[in-house]
Amino acid sequence: MEKDLRQQKTTIIKIALFGPESTGKTTLAKQLADYYETEWVPEFARDYLQEKWEENQHICTADDMMPIAYGQTALENEKLSLANKYLFCDTNLMVTKVFSEVYYGFCDPLLNEAALEHDYDLFFLTDIDVPWEKDDIRDTPEGRETVFSVFKQTLVDNKKPFITLSGNKESRLVKATAIVDALNAFKEKGLSSQDFVEIYNHGIPFENILKQLKIFKKGIAKSNLISPATVNNGILSLSEADFAEKASFFDHQKEKLKIKKFVPASGAATRMFKFLSAFLNDFNIEKETINAYINRKKDKELAIFIIGMDKFPFFETVHQKLKEIYPDFETLERDYKNYYFIKLLLSPDYYNSANKPKAVLPFHLYKTHIANPIEEHLNECVHYATSKSVSNLHFTVSEIHQDLFEKAVDEVREKIEKPSDIKINIGYSYQNKSTDSINVDAKNKIVRNADGNLIFRPGGHGALIENLNNLDSDIIFIKNIDNVIQNHIDQITLYKKALGGILIAVQQKVFGYLKSIDKQQISENDLSEIVEFLIQKLNVKMTKDFNKFTFENKIAKIKDLLDRPIRVCGMVRNEGEPGGGPFWVMNEKGETSLQIVETSQVDLANKKQLEILEEATHFNPVDLVCGIKNYKGEKFDLKQFVDQKSGFIVEKSVEGKPVKSYELPGLWNGSMANWLTVFVAVPLITFNPVKTVNDLLKPAHQPQ
Repeated sequence: MEKDLRQQKTTIIKIALFGPESTGKTTLAKQLADYYETEWVPEFARDYLQEKWEENQHICTADDMMPIAYGQTALENEKLSLANKYLFCDTNLMVTKVFSEVYYGFCDPLLNEAALEHDYDLFFLTDIDVPWEKDDIRDTPEGRETVFSVFKQTLVDNKKPFITLSGNKESRLVKATAIVDALNAFKEKGLSSQDFVEIYNHGIPFENILKQLKIFKKGIAKSNLISPATVNNGILSLSEADFAEKASFFDHQKEKLKIKKFVPASGAATRMFKFLSAFLNDFNIEKETINAYINRKKDKELAIFIIGMDKFPFFETVHQKLKEIYPDFETLERDYKNYYFIKLLLSPDYYNSANKPKAVLPFHLYKTHIANPIEEHLNECVHYATSKSVSNLHFTVSEIHQDLFEKAVDEVREKIEKPSDIKINIGYSYQNKSTDSINVDAKNKIVRNADGNLIFRPGGHGALIENLNNLDSDIIFIKNIDNVIQNHIDQITLYKKALGGILIAVQQKVFGYLKSIDKQQISENDLSEIVEFLIQKLNVKMTKDFNKFTFENKIAKIKDLLDRPIRVCGMVRNEGEPGGGPFWVMNEKGETSLQIVETSQVDLANKKQLEILEEATHFNPVDLVCGIKNYKGEKFDLKQFVDQKSGFIVEKSVEGKPVKSYELPGLWNGSMANWLTVFVAVPLITFNPVKTVNDLLKPAHQPQ
């Protein structure tokens, strides 16, 4: 590059303002320089062309491009020597290059080379949403959209890191300073501007990324298990008569409340068909029998699938399609029949089962039709999640799958609403991309794809605390999409209503205490009653020094303990299912509470912790009823009750290579760690998940 067009080397962070005429570049450059008490680089062309106009009324021509380029470079280098930490450039040679190409259809090779090589930590692309201001050297306001698109495409084509700034000058300054501060923090961590822009465009707060990198480096402390929660030691045990009484209480109270069912349902069915996908990838029907494959891989799941194949709800549909595709299908050897069946079931050109959401897959075979989980959840809704003849159901979904959900709902809603005389309102929300995580390798270096771009991964079901926080209901039932049953809906309804009745009873007691506190109507005897209630009914462990508090401080502490969201969680007997369970856990402050803990949160190398884990009598089936409003009828900010230190570092793979990713505190784990919690033992009939396709062969999913 020609010497006079070279930028000086520097550690100063340089921000270039980039955009068409009259888009606020100069205003923002001055504002930023004032804000950070540093220098800004004016537009050399403005004075150069103004002087040319005043001398002989000559306007800009192609011959002016190189003098402007030399002048702008010299001015930038001059200001750089005076800058303090940041330098804000009102313009740069890329602007001159675009101007030359747009107006003259040509760019001098020297200018083009310099414009491409000049380096800036970030470009602010200034939008055309500000009024055009005329002066002696500006062109016209016509065609601003076209010119703006050219400027933007130039940055894209040349892979320059840029962020678009829109709005008035005040809002632009606020946005720009926040971005500059975050960029500086990123640079201090040795991260690139391209990474910064990718993260910005993905919507992830920069402090979240810095936090993730710190977590990858330092790790996450494991849970400190004190003991399993067991019946009469953290888990409430009820008789059938008790359940009936609680359910009846719920029915008598529900008409005063807005009730909703919340179903996390964004996941695809990939893991459900994992062993079948592995079979198709590894099996060669020309060289091996299926039985030989099963013996070689010790694949019991495949053997079960084949033995029970005709009992799957989708069997007849797939079988009939196979006979259409292969006219001689019935004459084929059994191995070929089974192989083609599995291949068709997973083929993207046909049923594509592994890539669809579980919610729309065929789960249950009835005499008249086949039902998917969406239909079963709608059916459950009208049985227990209703008030004033209205049932509200909310699915969290993937954006790309929402159409499938809406179609499935439309197919069955009327046939469920009519006989029940209940209107079903359906809502959808997406897991916020701002909760996603980056990936790192074993040395905690950021992992990129083949194109050099960052790879983002969803932050786990803990991200759904934001979705839950956006709902406006008094009572919310939470249940996973795959935990549905073909039979015994009346029994399921009984236990769901009972959990709801327990929640309402607890709420009424808690709200009564809090209202009395507000009215200053609490005596010493009342205080003792509340403490007893917290200990006996809500399993709250009082701190050892509580009795030393003054009366006023005791009241303040009690109010803090009571004024929280409430959850009632069903717990089933532990039969070896993978997942979390109920435990007494001690936090870093020495406080003990009931928590739902995942196996991955436990230090399995610690013999004592492993023993406690293995002593667990109950399992978390994700069967919750939640109260998310306070005693004044106001919504809690649920994010204020999250244990931010209880996330997960998970191991995944990207393009066949192992990576680490961060997942937020689980929705029913750390995200609800500081809620009031009641665990209730419920029968196993309430827990019927479909984790693999073979689970559909279990009695709960078969016709009876």
